Formats: sequence, C-alpha cells, structure tokens
Amino acid sequence: MARTNPFQFMQQVRAEVSRVVWPTRRETLITTGMVFVMAFLFALFFFGVDQLVQLGLTGILSMNP
Repeated sequence: MARTNPFQFMQQVRAEVSRVVWPTRRETLITTGMVFVMAFLFALFFFGVDQLVQLGLTGILSMNP
C-alpha cells in the first residue's frame, strides 16, 4: 500500500468524515432510552435465572443423605 504524507491523510480523513450520516438529537435520545430499557430487562431476566439456580442448589444441598 502506498504511503501518504500527513497533509494528504488529513484531507482523506476530512473527506470520509463529511460522508458520515450523523444521528439527530432525537434519534440519539431514543436509542439511549432503548439501551437503558433493554439493560433493565436483561437485569431482571438474569436476576430471575439467578434466583431459580439458587433455589435449585439450596434444595439439592439441603437434602439429607
């Protein structure tokens, strides 16, 4: 691959950045909200799974031989 000088590199970087479609403020807020909602739902799910595993292990380990 051919090497470019720093000036050409910066021109190429600026050209690429100008092609990026940046999200609007509304899109960013909606996406952020969805991330928080999904994180909360996954936390609830894994809490439930953890409680079931704990209940099962407690039942198994408390059985008298």
